[in-house]
Amino acid sequence: MRVLPRTLSSRLVLTAVALVAVVSALLATATTVVMQDYLTDQLDAKVLSSTHRVAPPDDFRDFPQPGDGQPSDDGLIRAVGNHEPGTIVVIGDDGFVLGDGPDDQTSISSSAVDLLQDVPADGHVHEVDVPGYGDYRVAVDDDGDVVTGLPTDDVDAAVASLIRWELALALLSVVAAALAGSAVVRRQLRPLSDVAATAHSVAEQPLGSGAVGELARVPERLTDPDTEVGQVGQALNTLLEHVESSLEARHRSEQQVRQFVADASHELRTPLTTIAGYTELARRRNDPEATSTALAKVEEEAARMTALVEDLLLLARLDAGRPLAQEPVDLTRLLLEAVADARVVAPDHAWHLELDGDLPVEVVGDADRLHQVITNLLTNARKYTPAGTTVTVAVDPHGFEVRDDGPGFPPDLLPVAFERFSRGDVSRHREGGLGLGLALVQAIVTAHGGTVTLSSEPGRTAIRVQFQIV
Repeated sequence: MRVLPRTLSSRLVLTAVALVAVVSALLATATTVVMQDYLTDQLDAKVLSSTHRVAPPDDFRDFPQPGDGQPSDDGLIRAVGNHEPGTIVVIGDDGFVLGDGPDDQTSISSSAVDLLQDVPADGHVHEVDVPGYGDYRVAVDDDGDVVTGLPTDDVDAAVASLIRWELALALLSVVAAALAGSAVVRRQLRPLSDVAATAHSVAEQPLGSGAVGELARVPERLTDPDTEVGQVGQALNTLLEHVESSLEARHRSEQQVRQFVADASHELRTPLTTIAGYTELARRRNDPEATSTALAKVEEEAARMTALVEDLLLLARLDAGRPLAQEPVDLTRLLLEAVADARVVAPDHAWHLELDGDLPVEVVGDADRLHQVITNLLTNARKYTPAGTTVTVAVDPHGFEVRDDGPGFPPDLLPVAFERFSRGDVSRHREGGLGLGLALVQAIVTAHGGTVTLSSEPGRTAIRVQFQIV
């Protein structure tokens, strides 16, 4: 069973009202106790004072006895002095309650006298419930002969009146706290409601698929980090930025996957079509020479498809986070071998290797995949530059750089050079490609914890590969 209200505002108001009620109760209790003690002390002072104003008469017969009528003035004054109405006086075995005038005295019962005579003569005031007269504050004089007492009615009435006023004021305070608290809490929580409204508006947007536009943001006035609501608003804006960037990355990835599948299908369709055509040719023409030509072409296209499929499988493994070998690799040796191979394959280019010092540069990784990175970069430099181009491979303690003085990348290709199946104008280079070379370079280097950067302009193109060197 739910006891507390659900909303935060209601809980805050309830808490404020409860605090006001508790504080009011504590103040009222303390005030009542202090006031009662103060009034009781005053009453006790009067009681103690009255014990010194009573002088037993030489002849106690001057005091009124039951049935004797009114006593003489001399006997009253001499016996009891000047006392407040309602004072109880016990002298010997007789006791009286004084009235408004000096002659107004009423005898009390013997049981009341016996009760009052039992009050100890210790100089302190004691509270006694006198039968038929109520509660009295009573004291005995130093000689133990006279007992005097005053009623507590006035003190009790004053305390009761104080309690009634305290209850009324406490009730008014609670009502005022509830009304003021509701208004203040509602006003203070209004910014939080605005933050919640922003979250609701984002939740209502379709985020499941497709491109997602700019998400709503918490207003800047609600993002002050010095306030609790501002911290919530700032955190929500940060979260929305992450969500927006993630959704954009997801959409971009979906588009890339679609494009990747389309490009891969296109690249596979060409050799498949070629294979089907030459197979049909060999089947229809019973000519050994034509059959030999067809089989050679089929073998060539099959090798092309095999290379494409292997590259696609490697990219898929890297995208899935498949771990590579982690062994020390002599990067300098790999570059020396790759440059030596390039001189043999493309003697019409000028190949240079620049070493930074005599010590070899080592990285931790997969030697075969790193060799593939170097080979792809040198192959690109060979395929996309004219004869006579100088290609320089510079090695330093942080990695290596491949640069050439060729015509450079087309401006429209430069931003997407590392994307899959990105190719420039085929008429500008001598050999066709699948557009996966630089994509594989970036994927392999990233899997090794490194980075690849490209800068290109006519006369200078540089691809920088940087690793975490051992």
